[in-house]
Amino acid sequence: MLNFNYYNPTRIRFGKNTIAEIDALVPSDAKVMILFGGSSARKTGTLDEVKQSLGNRFVVEFDGIEPNPTYETLMKAVAQVREQNIDFLLAVGGGSVIDGTKFVAAAAVFEGEPWDILTSWGAKVTQAMPFGSVLTLPATGSEMNNASVVTRKSLQAKLPFRNDLVYPQFSILDPTKTFTLPERQVANGVVDAFVHITEQYLTYPVNAAVQDRFAEGLLQTLIELGPQVLAQPEDYDIRANLMWVATMALNGTIGVGVPHDWATHMIGHELTALYDIDHARTLAIVLPALLQCTKEAKREKLLQYADRVWHINTGTDDERIDAAIAKTKDFFEAMGIATHLSAYDLDASHVDTVVKQLELHGMVALGEHGNINPAMSRDILTLAL
Repeated sequence: MLNFNYYNPTRIRFGKNTIAEIDALVPSDAKVMILFGGSSARKTGTLDEVKQSLGNRFVVEFDGIEPNPTYETLMKAVAQVREQNIDFLLAVGGGSVIDGTKFVAAAAVFEGEPWDILTSWGAKVTQAMPFGSVLTLPATGSEMNNASVVTRKSLQAKLPFRNDLVYPQFSILDPTKTFTLPERQVANGVVDAFVHITEQYLTYPVNAAVQDRFAEGLLQTLIELGPQVLAQPEDYDIRANLMWVATMALNGTIGVGVPHDWATHMIGHELTALYDIDHARTLAIVLPALLQCTKEAKREKLLQYADRVWHINTGTDDERIDAAIAKTKDFFEAMGIATHLSAYDLDASHVDTVVKQLELHGMVALGEHGNINPAMSRDILTLAL
């Protein structure tokens, strides 16, 4: 196992009616900005519940944060925070809203050009506003980690950053708030969480038995829950387990002491920035092709994945690896998510555009070995056609 430094300060309030606990978690004299996305928070009554819990505190609202939060929109929130002397942020939504709130928390007190937060991958962040979150869409794990991804439309750039100063102080996880989600978003969440786990698991062995078994258990749970949540959308236990799996997939626990990949995400980010494809769907496109193109480097873990997750233990090594990758694709497709670029009206002419964007953003040595160069990225995308 590799050396590691583990830290996670986020307090979790999990279960029914936990929104009411916000009152005890936000300073009584705080000036609060509630950030959210579209109209669903209003229509479902979640926004009213949050405001009721905040009581007599000074509260302003900022809505319109996109599914892939944009720099342009978030800078409007930054301006409002500064103008109204807001001192506490509260995200109400899914990973995109929470990601956006993390950027606002850092940018509102940043000295300099806020885009440098993204181009420095968060290294230039030295302070951030306190904030909490109310999760309504389990997928990204942003409610319990220090990472964010922001898109700048004018540059067609989607960049991540992370910094320990942007962990949420608390996150409210009430599974009943996910009952009204559209099926598409639920499916996206399952696939997003699944790929988060594989990015930390499908690399190379370092004898990290706890992390491996934990990751494998989470993957198996998603494989079981995925079809169930589509068939039984208002089953509380299914929703509760799915919500917690998505949080555990990227709260740092399974990622300590092991190598990480994240090439699927970096390539996927470019597909979203260029062609506005849902984040999870870009991951479903890229991951199977990436595993095929890197299966020699990932051989030992792919065989472990085939055996422990998919229970494939007959055939040659190559046959078992190929079967595990095929099972992964089948799972994504069963969730209603296509795994080929052609399903999104993209063809070979678009591959070079994506590769050029990867080069422009410095994504030229991806993966756990740093060996996914632009040529290999082109191979991955071509295989994904």
